[in-house]
Amino acid sequence: MTAIIGFSLLLTWIFILYQPNPGPGSIQKLGWQSWEVVSMSNDSQSPFQGDATNLEVPTDPETPDVDWWNVTEPEPQVDSSSFPLDVWAPLLPHTVGLSEITVTQCRINPTLAEELCAPDSTSEQDAIKGKWVRVRRDLNLEGGYLSPYLNIYYRRTRRQDINLITDIQLLADNEEPSAPGTWHKVTTSLRAGVFRAAPLYLWYRTGTTAGEMTAIERSNIITELDVLYGEDVPWYGFEKLEPPTMPNQGNVEATWITYRRGVKPPPRAPPLHFSRSGKFKIMQVADLHYSVSQGFCRDTDRKPCEHSDNLTTTLVGKAIEAEKPDLVVFSGDQLNGQQTTWDPKSVLAKFAKAVTDRGIPWAAVFGNHDEEDGMPKDEQIMLMKGLPYSLVDGGPKDVYGVGNYVLKVLSADSSKTHLLTLYFLDSGAYAKGYWDFFGFIPTEYDWIHESQIDWFLQQSSMIKPIERPFRPDSTKDLGHVWNTRQEQIAPDTRRLAKPNALMFFHIPLQEAYAEADSDPRTHNALDVGIHGQESPGNAKGNAGFYKNGVLKAMESEHVGKGNALEVKVIGNGHCHITENCRRVKGVWNCFGGGGSYSGYGKVGFDRRFRIYEISEYGETIRTYKRTEQDEIVDDMILAGKGAPPL
Repeated sequence: MTAIIGFSLLLTWIFILYQPNPGPGSIQKLGWQSWEVVSMSNDSQSPFQGDATNLEVPTDPETPDVDWWNVTEPEPQVDSSSFPLDVWAPLLPHTVGLSEITVTQCRINPTLAEELCAPDSTSEQDAIKGKWVRVRRDLNLEGGYLSPYLNIYYRRTRRQDINLITDIQLLADNEEPSAPGTWHKVTTSLRAGVFRAAPLYLWYRTGTTAGEMTAIERSNIITELDVLYGEDVPWYGFEKLEPPTMPNQGNVEATWITYRRGVKPPPRAPPLHFSRSGKFKIMQVADLHYSVSQGFCRDTDRKPCEHSDNLTTTLVGKAIEAEKPDLVVFSGDQLNGQQTTWDPKSVLAKFAKAVTDRGIPWAAVFGNHDEEDGMPKDEQIMLMKGLPYSLVDGGPKDVYGVGNYVLKVLSADSSKTHLLTLYFLDSGAYAKGYWDFFGFIPTEYDWIHESQIDWFLQQSSMIKPIERPFRPDSTKDLGHVWNTRQEQIAPDTRRLAKPNALMFFHIPLQEAYAEADSDPRTHNALDVGIHGQESPGNAKGNAGFYKNGVLKAMESEHVGKGNALEVKVIGNGHCHITENCRRVKGVWNCFGGGGSYSGYGKVGFDRRFRIYEISEYGETIRTYKRTEQDEIVDDMILAGKGAPPL
């Protein structure tokens, strides 16, 4: 009887009373394969993931004086313990240190013969120190055809009883590290196989084991190695090791080993928002044409003019200091292509430096030269996402091109109302099926395709109308200024409509060169700025984006007099000495004008940047150009009060 009662109580406990604690083991962990789709502020290589248009930021009701875009919240954490230890992925936020480094030379491309070129190892060594990982960048890439492949290998381990690497130095043949500690010399020279190159050796210092390190010590261990080509800045979070393994001599660009200590996540861009006075400013940077080298000046009377990429970066920074934009848009051809950007990653590391150094959010579209030297656009997108303050997005996979996305600019009040839409599209590079006589060089530019038209119309249809002109959630933003403005707005001027929109892509449409609208007040053509100094840059092909896309997207679904187009301005690059704004069928088509000394130009034509100043909470769009001489050119109103009527 006692046994029966005891057994009944046991069953009651198991099936009724027992409530298991899920514990940490049941928490879903995100493996390394999912890191691309996770938005992380502290552990991710990508500052902005997923839908770039819907960024929800909470408002803290207990701190009403704090701007909502400055309020942060905890974000999903990636389980870094699931990151692979035997894969070279320099943008992964690895916290696991390195245990050993070596260098090998191989006559065969290691990509084709990994096992033949890899350092010797045993299963026991792999289990203790980790498997060898190849840094997939050739130190002898600039060494000539006779130089063997020269690669760095390292081991990475999670074991707590292995001494980890804390420092690296590059020294000549007869030198040794002067700093105290346990140093190890890699026996293969970093210049092996380069004719008449003085030997240079890598030394690394190992510290204590991971289990014995303090948190501060663990944050300073070496966690990643990479290689940079050219004399410019390394990738964000990495540092150069002096001296270069391949010095810069003539046409040979320098080669550098770079390293990262700990994890340095790039800062995220805050949500795009208007100021409390209802203003938002965009600076368009067109056609940088940067190379692995420091660049060569083209078509300018500036003297001296050397290292054009660096001069252009300085010029962009100077314009940013003067304009203080809220967003910078790179409108294509960030890379020069044409066999000068043979390592796109080294070029992408530097093109946005003037912007990222100043903490300004930025977006970009691709031009016809960006993909010329081998790196696919989707890989470039992943790299650009790994830069500070990036808002770049690859867009949907089933839409033609890469980089079709939408950004929304919100109000500064607590309502966070969507007040301005920014569309970004990939205008492609060169059309398929059009080749020169020999069949090697494409001859026709690409255009906006039908799937992009459908995507744009779908995105436009999803935008909710707002009451316009917009009224902030409370009058504290503007005080008596807003009250005065309210008295000036007649009740019949209010309407439900989508916010105004601007659109950016690189190659202009055919309609950008069509007959301009006439100003009904003066009967003059609405075409302001320099044009006609070069051949039209539009594609000969056309899927009808202007007619079937741009002119179909209206502010409101209501049909009737007064219903306006949603897109007010299309911003293009591509044509460096064209910088006019022309209104065609109610839409302004504006060129940025070349802003780089590295791209083609014309002597006497100053480099310049187009500015868009949106005010009145999105109602008024003003534009002008700032030249390299700090002149303001062609200041005009495109939409809103003071603009030419339709």
